[in-house]
Amino acid sequence: MADSSDVTILLNRINEGDGKAPEELLPHVYGELRKLAHSYLQNERSDHTLQATALVHEAYIRLVDWENVSWQNRAHFFAVAANVMRKILVDHAREKKAQKRDGGQKLSLDEAVSLPNQKSREIDLIALDEALEKLNGFDKTQAKIVELRFFSGLTIEETAHTLKISPATVKREWTVARTWLFRELKSSEFTL
Repeated sequence: MADSSDVTILLNRINEGDGKAPEELLPHVYGELRKLAHSYLQNERSDHTLQATALVHEAYIRLVDWENVSWQNRAHFFAVAANVMRKILVDHAREKKAQKRDGGQKLSLDEAVSLPNQKSREIDLIALDEALEKLNGFDKTQAKIVELRFFSGLTIEETAHTLKISPATVKREWTVARTWLFRELKSSEFTL
């Protein structure tokens, strides 16, 4: 795991325009970015053409090339990284779907998102992205909590810190968002 203080110091240096900081940051965050990418890809089809290493590199390039981003801390960086990886995978799925018209890529909702007494189910990544966009349209906090918890793997406490809200609020909003997400995906044309 990346040392939080080292990562935060390097992110501050990036904020200040230090051109060497992105190169120094990579060894500190690469392992966690790779775990994040692997978790996204572990439930993909075996013939999926995007590999974890390529996903990490594409996401990292996009992250360090962002202008006008004020990195707050390690949790903020990994939350944004998860969002970037999600967008890369959704773009990849849309591209493949357009080429094959086969219904898109599949991703399994892990136990962190599943409702009590419910097994992990396979869903369409594009449907999940569309559901998150819909949720974001009427409750930005819940959508951000889903992104941070499901895609970034942040704990309740890390999510609360990143969003600057209480852990109790995160727990409550997480439960509501998770229930809404399952209902939305179940009612969509895609199967769970």
